[in-house]
Amino acid sequence: MNRILYTMIRVGDLERSISFYKQLGMTELRRRDVPEGRYTLTFLGCGEAAGSGLELTYNYGIETYEHGNAFGQLVIEVPDIYHLCGSLRAAGVKIRRDPGPVKFGASIIAFVEDPDGYKVELIQHARAASA
Repeated sequence: MNRILYTMIRVGDLERSISFYKQLGMTELRRRDVPEGRYTLTFLGCGEAAGSGLELTYNYGIETYEHGNAFGQLVIEVPDIYHLCGSLRAAGVKIRRDPGPVKFGASIIAFVEDPDGYKVELIQHARAASA
């Protein structure tokens, strides 16, 4: 059976990026440093070690990357979007769209920006919003 394992993004400061994604409820699952290849891979997840996750790739000495225009965003489901966005804002995270209802839908979404400028959509589904 096929399945999506993870999404990989390149980051300029590994520890800064790990700290950001931990604020979104992710945990570090494993890390592999490859000095001979001059890179470090860090895998993060939301508690589901066998499910899809995020791979942060840090290439030694590269602090910034040019983003393409075809990438949309990472999407993470959260239980309390208003509380999380308040905490993120207090920590200095750039909130690109405050939490609010999806147009023509029942879910609540917000957009934040990670330290490398990647867009992250936070979504609280209607079932969590009404619980």
